[in-house]
Amino acid sequence: MVRAGGAGATAGPTLAVVAREAGVSVPTASKVVNGREDVAPETRRRVTEALDRLGYIRRPRFDAGRTPRLVDLVVHSLETSGAGAVLHGAEEAAHDAGLELVVSAALTRSRAERGWLDRLVLRGSSGVLFHLAELGEPQYAWLEQHRIPFVMIDPVPEPPAGVVSVGAANWRGGVTATEHLLGLGHERVAVVAGHRHTPCADARIAGYRSALAAAGVRHRPEYVRHAGSGEDAAGRRVRELLDLPEPPTAVFVCSDRMALGVYTALAERGLRVPDDMSVVGFDDLPEARWLTPALTTVRQPLSEMAATALRLLLRMMEGHRPESTRTELSTRLVERASTAPPGPRAGGTG
Repeated sequence: MVRAGGAGATAGPTLAVVAREAGVSVPTASKVVNGREDVAPETRRRVTEALDRLGYIRRPRFDAGRTPRLVDLVVHSLETSGAGAVLHGAEEAAHDAGLELVVSAALTRSRAERGWLDRLVLRGSSGVLFHLAELGEPQYAWLEQHRIPFVMIDPVPEPPAGVVSVGAANWRGGVTATEHLLGLGHERVAVVAGHRHTPCADARIAGYRSALAAAGVRHRPEYVRHAGSGEDAAGRRVRELLDLPEPPTAVFVCSDRMALGVYTALAERGLRVPDDMSVVGFDDLPEARWLTPALTTVRQPLSEMAATALRLLLRMMEGHRPESTRTELSTRLVERASTAPPGPRAGGTG
Protein backbone atom coordinates (compact mmCIF):
# COMPACT_ATOMS: atom_id res chain seq x y z
CA MET A 1 0.00 0.00 0.00
CA VAL A 2 1.28 3.47 -0.85
CA ARG A 3 1.53 5.88 2.05
CA ALA A 4 2.32 9.57 2.23
CA GLY A 5 4.98 10.79 4.60
CA GLY A 6 6.68 8.46 7.04
CA ALA A 7 10.28 7.96 7.99
CA GLY A 8 12.70 8.75 5.22
CA ALA A 9 10.04 10.41 3.04
CA THR A 10 11.16 13.37 1.00
CA ALA A 11 9.39 16.69 1.35
CA GLY A 12 6.35 17.05 -0.81
CA PRO A 13 2.65 17.75 -0.78
CA THR A 14 0.65 15.91 1.84
CA LEU A 15 -2.48 13.98 1.06
CA ALA A 16 -4.48 16.76 2.71
CA VAL A 17 -3.05 19.27 0.21
CA VAL A 18 -3.94 16.94 -2.67
CA ALA A 19 -7.45 16.47 -1.34
CA ARG A 20 -7.95 20.23 -1.02
CA GLU A 21 -6.64 20.78 -4.56
CA ALA A 22 -9.05 18.17 -5.95
CA GLY A 23 -11.98 19.33 -3.85
CA VAL A 24 -12.48 16.01 -2.09
CA SER A 25 -12.04 14.62 1.40
CA VAL A 26 -8.74 13.16 2.59
CA PRO A 27 -10.27 9.64 2.87
CA THR A 28 -11.42 9.88 -0.76
CA ALA A 29 -7.97 10.99 -1.92
CA SER A 30 -6.49 8.12 0.09
CA LYS A 31 -8.77 5.63 -1.69
CA VAL A 32 -7.50 6.80 -5.07
CA VAL A 33 -3.85 6.65 -3.99
CA ASN A 34 -4.26 3.18 -2.51
CA GLY A 35 -6.08 1.66 -5.48
CA ARG A 36 -9.60 1.37 -4.10
CA GLU A 37 -12.37 0.86 -6.66
CA ASP A 38 -15.21 2.53 -4.75
CA VAL A 39 -14.53 5.99 -6.18
CA ALA A 40 -16.57 7.64 -8.94
CA PRO A 41 -14.65 7.92 -12.24
CA GLU A 42 -14.89 11.72 -12.32
CA THR A 43 -13.65 11.97 -8.73
CA ARG A 44 -10.80 9.59 -9.50
CA ARG A 45 -9.84 11.73 -12.50
CA ARG A 46 -9.76 14.94 -10.43
CA VAL A 47 -7.64 13.36 -7.70
CA THR A 48 -5.25 11.78 -10.21
CA GLU A 49 -4.78 15.09 -11.99
CA ALA A 50 -4.13 16.83 -8.65
CA LEU A 51 -1.57 14.17 -7.72
CA ASP A 52 0.28 14.72 -10.99
CA ARG A 53 -0.02 18.49 -10.89
CA LEU A 54 1.34 18.76 -7.35
CA GLY A 55 4.11 16.20 -7.90
CA TYR A 56 2.83 13.76 -5.27
CA ILE A 57 5.15 10.73 -5.39
CA ARG A 58 3.35 7.41 -5.31
CA ARG A 59 5.86 4.78 -4.33
CA PRO A 60 5.81 1.50 -6.25
CA ARG A 61 3.60 -1.08 -4.62
CA PHE A 62 5.90 -3.98 -5.41
CA ASP A 63 9.11 -4.94 -3.71
CA ALA A 64 11.01 -7.35 -5.94
CA GLY A 65 13.13 -8.45 -2.98
CA ARG A 66 10.21 -9.33 -0.76
CA THR A 67 9.64 -13.07 -0.27
CA PRO A 68 7.40 -14.85 -0.59
CA ARG A 69 5.79 -12.79 -3.34
CA LEU A 70 2.11 -13.24 -4.02
CA VAL A 71 0.59 -13.49 -7.48
CA ASP A 72 -3.10 -13.95 -8.28
CA LEU A 73 -4.64 -16.33 -10.77
CA VAL A 74 -8.17 -15.21 -11.62
CA VAL A 75 -10.28 -17.69 -13.60
CA HIS A 76 -13.85 -17.53 -14.83
CA SER A 77 -14.86 -20.62 -12.86
CA LEU A 78 -13.10 -23.29 -10.83
CA GLU A 79 -15.57 -25.94 -11.98
CA THR A 80 -14.21 -26.57 -15.48
CA SER A 81 -11.47 -28.96 -16.50
CA GLY A 82 -9.88 -26.17 -18.53
CA ALA A 83 -9.45 -24.12 -15.37
CA GLY A 84 -7.91 -27.16 -13.71
CA ALA A 85 -5.29 -27.43 -16.46
CA VAL A 86 -4.50 -23.73 -16.16
CA LEU A 87 -4.19 -24.01 -12.38
CA HIS A 88 -1.84 -27.00 -12.69
CA GLY A 89 0.52 -25.16 -15.03
CA ALA A 90 0.50 -21.90 -13.08
CA GLU A 91 0.99 -23.66 -9.75
CA GLU A 92 4.04 -25.62 -10.93
CA ALA A 93 5.65 -22.55 -12.48
CA ALA A 94 4.93 -20.46 -9.37
CA HIS A 95 6.51 -23.11 -7.16
CA ASP A 96 9.62 -23.18 -9.33
CA ALA A 97 9.86 -19.38 -9.13
CA GLY A 98 9.37 -19.23 -5.36
CA LEU A 99 6.03 -17.45 -5.69
CA GLU A 100 2.85 -17.94 -3.69
CA LEU A 101 -0.23 -18.36 -5.89
CA VAL A 102 -3.68 -17.14 -4.84
CA VAL A 103 -6.54 -18.55 -6.94
CA SER A 104 -9.99 -17.03 -7.22
CA ALA A 105 -13.01 -17.23 -9.50
CA ALA A 106 -14.52 -14.07 -10.95
CA LEU A 107 -17.84 -14.99 -12.52
CA THR A 108 -19.53 -12.35 -14.64
CA ARG A 109 -21.81 -11.22 -11.83
CA SER A 110 -18.83 -10.90 -9.46
CA ARG A 111 -16.82 -8.86 -11.92
CA ALA A 112 -19.65 -6.36 -12.02
CA GLU A 113 -19.43 -5.86 -8.25
CA ARG A 114 -17.13 -3.28 -6.75
CA GLY A 115 -14.20 -4.48 -4.73
CA TRP A 116 -12.73 -7.54 -6.43
CA LEU A 117 -9.73 -5.57 -7.66
CA ASP A 118 -9.46 -3.87 -4.26
CA ARG A 119 -8.84 -7.29 -2.73
CA LEU A 120 -5.75 -7.75 -4.93
CA VAL A 121 -4.30 -4.62 -3.35
CA LEU A 122 -5.27 -5.55 0.18
CA ARG A 123 -3.48 -8.90 0.05
CA GLY A 124 -0.40 -7.35 -1.57
CA SER A 125 -0.43 -9.19 -4.88
CA SER A 126 2.59 -8.43 -7.04
CA GLY A 127 0.93 -9.41 -10.31
CA VAL A 128 -2.10 -11.14 -11.82
CA LEU A 129 -2.77 -13.91 -14.33
CA PHE A 130 -6.23 -13.75 -15.90
CA HIS A 131 -7.88 -16.78 -17.49
CA LEU A 132 -11.13 -15.03 -18.31
CA ALA A 133 -13.04 -14.64 -21.55
CA GLU A 134 -12.40 -10.92 -21.28
CA LEU A 135 -11.89 -7.95 -19.00
CA GLY A 136 -13.87 -4.74 -19.26
CA GLU A 137 -12.34 -1.37 -20.08
CA PRO A 138 -12.66 -0.18 -16.45
CA GLN A 139 -10.64 -3.18 -15.23
CA TYR A 140 -7.90 -2.62 -17.83
CA ALA A 141 -7.78 1.07 -16.87
CA TRP A 142 -7.62 0.25 -13.17
CA LEU A 143 -4.73 -2.19 -13.63
CA GLU A 144 -2.84 0.28 -15.79
CA GLN A 145 -3.40 3.16 -13.40
CA HIS A 146 -2.13 1.19 -10.44
CA ARG A 147 0.83 -0.30 -12.29
CA ILE A 148 -0.11 -3.88 -11.55
CA PRO A 149 1.61 -6.28 -14.00
CA PHE A 150 -0.78 -8.79 -15.54
CA VAL A 151 -0.91 -11.37 -18.32
CA MET A 152 -3.98 -12.73 -20.12
CA ILE A 153 -4.18 -16.49 -20.75
CA ASP A 154 -6.13 -17.45 -23.89
CA PRO A 155 -8.25 -14.28 -24.13
CA VAL A 156 -11.30 -14.51 -26.41
CA PRO A 157 -11.62 -10.94 -27.72
CA GLU A 158 -8.36 -9.34 -28.74
CA PRO A 159 -7.06 -7.43 -25.70
CA PRO A 160 -6.13 -3.75 -25.99
CA ALA A 161 -2.81 -2.80 -27.56
CA GLY A 162 0.12 -3.41 -25.24
CA VAL A 163 -1.61 -6.07 -23.12
CA VAL A 164 0.54 -9.20 -22.77
CA SER A 165 -1.19 -12.49 -23.56
CA VAL A 166 -0.41 -16.16 -24.11
CA GLY A 167 -2.50 -18.31 -26.45
CA ALA A 168 -2.43 -21.23 -28.83
CA ALA A 169 -1.50 -21.41 -32.51
CA ASN A 170 -5.14 -21.32 -33.57
CA TRP A 171 -4.58 -20.97 -37.31
CA ARG A 172 -2.28 -23.98 -37.39
CA GLY A 173 -4.77 -25.94 -35.29
CA GLY A 174 -7.52 -25.20 -37.81
CA VAL A 175 -5.26 -26.35 -40.64
CA THR A 176 -4.33 -29.56 -38.83
CA ALA A 177 -7.94 -30.50 -37.99
CA THR A 178 -9.13 -29.91 -41.54
CA GLU A 179 -6.17 -31.66 -43.17
CA HIS A 180 -6.91 -34.72 -41.04
CA LEU A 181 -10.49 -34.90 -42.30
CA LEU A 182 -9.45 -34.25 -45.91
CA GLY A 183 -6.83 -36.98 -45.61
CA LEU A 184 -9.54 -39.45 -44.66
CA GLY A 185 -11.35 -38.66 -47.91
CA HIS A 186 -13.91 -36.09 -46.73
CA GLU A 187 -14.59 -33.26 -49.15
CA ARG A 188 -17.76 -31.92 -47.53
CA VAL A 189 -16.19 -30.59 -44.35
CA ALA A 190 -18.01 -28.04 -42.17
CA VAL A 191 -16.80 -25.94 -39.25
CA VAL A 192 -18.71 -24.93 -36.12
CA ALA A 193 -16.77 -22.04 -34.61
CA GLY A 194 -17.05 -19.89 -31.51
CA HIS A 195 -18.05 -16.24 -31.25
CA ARG A 196 -18.01 -14.13 -34.39
CA HIS A 197 -15.19 -11.65 -34.92
CA THR A 198 -12.93 -12.98 -32.17
CA PRO A 199 -9.25 -13.69 -32.88
CA CYS A 200 -9.27 -17.37 -31.88
CA ALA A 201 -12.43 -18.23 -33.86
CA ASP A 202 -11.32 -16.20 -36.87
CA ALA A 203 -7.89 -17.87 -36.85
CA ARG A 204 -9.33 -21.39 -36.64
CA ILE A 205 -11.73 -20.68 -39.51
CA ALA A 206 -8.88 -19.17 -41.54
CA GLY A 207 -6.86 -22.33 -40.97
CA TYR A 208 -9.84 -24.44 -42.07
CA ARG A 209 -10.21 -22.41 -45.26
CA SER A 210 -6.49 -22.52 -45.96
CA ALA A 211 -6.44 -26.33 -45.71
CA LEU A 212 -9.41 -26.59 -48.10
CA ALA A 213 -7.73 -24.29 -50.60
CA ALA A 214 -4.43 -26.18 -50.42
CA ALA A 215 -6.30 -29.42 -51.16
CA GLY A 216 -8.25 -27.89 -54.04
CA VAL A 217 -11.57 -28.43 -52.23
CA ARG A 218 -14.29 -25.85 -52.82
CA HIS A 219 -15.11 -23.63 -49.85
CA ARG A 220 -18.83 -23.61 -49.11
CA PRO A 221 -19.95 -20.57 -47.09
CA GLU A 222 -23.01 -22.46 -45.84
CA TYR A 223 -20.67 -24.91 -44.10
CA VAL A 224 -19.32 -22.21 -41.76
CA ARG A 225 -21.42 -21.78 -38.60
CA HIS A 226 -20.94 -19.88 -35.33
CA ALA A 227 -22.19 -21.17 -31.99
CA GLY A 228 -20.58 -18.95 -29.34
CA SER A 229 -19.26 -21.48 -26.87
CA GLY A 230 -22.33 -23.39 -25.73
CA GLU A 231 -23.26 -27.01 -26.25
CA ASP A 232 -26.89 -26.23 -27.09
CA ALA A 233 -25.97 -23.66 -29.73
CA ALA A 234 -23.49 -26.06 -31.30
CA GLY A 235 -26.22 -28.68 -31.47
CA ARG A 236 -28.51 -26.25 -33.26
CA ARG A 237 -25.80 -25.36 -35.75
CA VAL A 238 -25.10 -29.00 -36.64
CA ARG A 239 -28.85 -29.64 -37.10
CA GLU A 240 -28.86 -26.72 -39.57
CA LEU A 241 -25.95 -28.35 -41.39
CA LEU A 242 -27.77 -31.68 -41.54
CA ASP A 243 -30.81 -29.99 -43.08
CA LEU A 244 -28.82 -28.60 -46.01
CA PRO A 245 -29.57 -30.12 -49.44
CA GLU A 246 -26.02 -31.50 -49.41
CA PRO A 247 -25.00 -31.89 -45.76
CA PRO A 248 -21.36 -32.31 -44.72
CA THR A 249 -19.81 -35.66 -44.00
CA ALA A 250 -17.44 -34.26 -41.37
CA VAL A 251 -17.32 -31.30 -39.02
CA PHE A 252 -14.50 -29.46 -37.30
CA VAL A 253 -15.90 -28.17 -33.99
CA CYS A 254 -13.81 -25.40 -32.49
CA SER A 255 -14.06 -26.55 -28.87
CA ASP A 256 -14.47 -29.88 -27.10
CA ARG A 257 -17.34 -28.44 -25.09
CA MET A 258 -19.25 -27.61 -28.27
CA ALA A 259 -18.46 -31.10 -29.58
CA LEU A 260 -20.59 -32.50 -26.74
CA GLY A 261 -23.58 -30.67 -28.21
CA VAL A 262 -22.73 -31.94 -31.69
CA TYR A 263 -22.67 -35.53 -30.45
CA THR A 264 -26.07 -35.05 -28.83
CA ALA A 265 -27.63 -33.52 -31.95
CA LEU A 266 -26.30 -36.31 -34.15
CA ALA A 267 -27.65 -38.98 -31.79
CA GLU A 268 -31.08 -37.29 -31.84
CA ARG A 269 -31.09 -37.69 -35.63
CA GLY A 270 -30.13 -41.36 -35.33
CA LEU A 271 -26.66 -40.73 -36.71
CA ARG A 272 -23.50 -42.34 -35.42
CA VAL A 273 -20.00 -40.93 -34.97
CA PRO A 274 -17.91 -41.59 -37.05
CA ASP A 275 -19.94 -43.91 -39.31
CA ASP A 276 -22.34 -41.18 -40.40
CA MET A 277 -20.38 -38.06 -39.43
CA SER A 278 -16.73 -37.58 -38.45
CA VAL A 279 -16.08 -35.02 -35.71
CA VAL A 280 -12.88 -33.22 -34.69
CA GLY A 281 -12.77 -30.98 -31.61
CA PHE A 282 -10.34 -28.42 -30.23
CA ASP A 283 -8.80 -28.23 -26.70
CA ASP A 284 -8.20 -31.85 -25.65
CA LEU A 285 -10.01 -31.49 -22.35
CA PRO A 286 -10.47 -34.66 -20.26
CA GLU A 287 -14.06 -34.84 -21.55
CA ALA A 288 -12.68 -35.59 -25.02
CA ARG A 289 -11.45 -38.98 -23.79
CA TRP A 290 -14.69 -39.74 -21.94
CA LEU A 291 -16.99 -39.31 -24.94
CA THR A 292 -18.19 -42.37 -26.83
CA PRO A 293 -16.51 -42.65 -29.22
CA ALA A 294 -13.49 -40.80 -27.83
CA LEU A 295 -13.04 -37.46 -29.57
CA THR A 296 -10.28 -36.75 -32.05
CA THR A 297 -9.22 -33.21 -31.18
CA VAL A 298 -6.56 -30.54 -31.49
CA ARG A 299 -4.64 -30.29 -28.24
CA GLN A 300 -4.38 -26.79 -26.85
CA PRO A 301 -1.58 -26.80 -24.24
CA LEU A 302 -3.40 -24.98 -21.44
CA SER A 303 -1.01 -26.01 -18.68
CA GLU A 304 2.01 -24.93 -20.72
CA MET A 305 0.25 -21.67 -21.62
CA ALA A 306 -0.35 -20.91 -17.94
CA ALA A 307 3.26 -21.74 -17.02
CA THR A 308 4.54 -19.51 -19.83
CA ALA A 309 2.25 -16.71 -18.67
CA LEU A 310 3.54 -17.03 -15.11
CA ARG A 311 7.15 -16.78 -16.28
CA LEU A 312 6.32 -13.71 -18.38
CA LEU A 313 4.56 -12.15 -15.39
CA LEU A 314 7.61 -12.75 -13.21
CA ARG A 315 9.79 -10.91 -15.74
CA MET A 316 7.31 -8.04 -15.81
CA MET A 317 7.31 -7.88 -12.00
CA GLU A 318 11.08 -7.50 -12.20
CA GLY A 319 10.70 -4.52 -14.54
CA HIS A 320 11.19 -6.19 -17.93
CA ARG A 321 8.78 -5.96 -20.85
CA PRO A 322 8.37 -8.92 -23.23
CA GLU A 323 9.68 -8.40 -26.76
CA SER A 324 6.24 -9.34 -28.08
CA THR A 325 2.87 -8.85 -26.40
CA ARG A 326 1.50 -12.08 -27.93
CA THR A 327 3.05 -15.50 -27.30
CA GLU A 328 1.60 -18.53 -29.12
CA LEU A 329 2.28 -22.16 -28.24
CA SER A 330 1.96 -24.94 -30.78
CA THR A 331 -1.03 -27.26 -31.06
CA ARG A 332 -1.14 -30.87 -32.22
CA LEU A 333 -3.77 -33.33 -33.36
CA VAL A 334 -4.73 -36.15 -30.98
CA GLU A 335 -6.33 -38.93 -33.02
CA ARG A 336 -9.01 -41.02 -31.34
CA ALA A 337 -12.14 -42.79 -32.55
CA SER A 338 -14.44 -40.00 -33.77
CA THR A 339 -13.05 -39.77 -37.30
CA ALA A 340 -13.08 -42.25 -40.19
CA PRO A 341 -13.39 -42.24 -43.97
CA PRO A 342 -16.88 -41.23 -45.16
CA GLY A 343 -19.31 -44.12 -45.04
CA PRO A 344 -22.32 -44.86 -47.28
CA ARG A 345 -24.67 -42.83 -45.04
CA ALA A 346 -22.20 -40.12 -44.08
CA GLY A 347 -23.83 -36.71 -43.90
CA GLY A 348 -27.31 -38.17 -44.17
CA THR A 349 -30.25 -37.26 -41.95
CA GLY A 350 -31.34 -40.76 -41.21
